[in-house]
Amino acid sequence: QVQLVESGGGLVQAGGSLSLSCIASGSRFSILRMDWSRQAPGKERELVATITSDGITNYADSVKGRFTISRDNTRNTVYLQMNSLKPEDTGVYYCSAKRPPTTYWGQGTQVTVSS
Repeated sequence: QVQLVESGGGLVQAGGSLSLSCIASGSRFSILRMDWSRQAPGKERELVATITSDGITNYADSVKGRFTISRDNTRNTVYLQMNSLKPEDTGVYYCSAKRPPTTYWGQGTQVTVSS
């Protein structure tokens, strides 16, 4: 079992920045692939950014150049730095950990970007 707790969401004006954190426990963090996803009201959850155990990152086209995912294996934490935020970035942001065959999810943190 992997437990995930996100933090760092909030309300920000368009063009602003927010940094999300997700602390993992219950498993060897360094071997986990970690993802950030988001879900806007009335829309399906979408994958935003991924970081592998080797530190390889991947991003959705909608956030490339604006968001940065990183991890600190000494702190069992994955981060999502979000810059140049847009109203369409609004949603609940979820951290997830993949330990095949299971994906574990956090409870989510709300990000609201006002225009």
